[in-house]
Amino acid sequence: MKEKFSTITSTCVPLPMENVDTDQIIPARFLKATSREGFGDNLFRDWRYDKDGNPVKDFVLNDPTYSGCILVAGKNFGSGSSREHAAWAIHDYGFRVVVS
Repeated sequence: MKEKFSTITSTCVPLPMENVDTDQIIPARFLKATSREGFGDNLFRDWRYDKDGNPVKDFVLNDPTYSGCILVAGKNFGSGSSREHAAWAIHDYGFRVVVS
């Protein structure tokens, strides 16, 4: 079966962290929905926001220097429990490629 392959041209967003598990990608407390939409707002929630809900200024997704649809992560990205919500959150946020 032939499938179309799309070429993506984009800048990259660096996430130089290793052993990022699915609960860090999308914390379990946000898994109540069953549709694939709406998870991007909580992608890396505990790293992007402080306990009061304010953006953490030095986290890469809050840094206006970085944008793009390619996420470049460290080793062992997406480890942990099997959770499709993590992939949904990455896609819903706008990433189309993850390189790890």
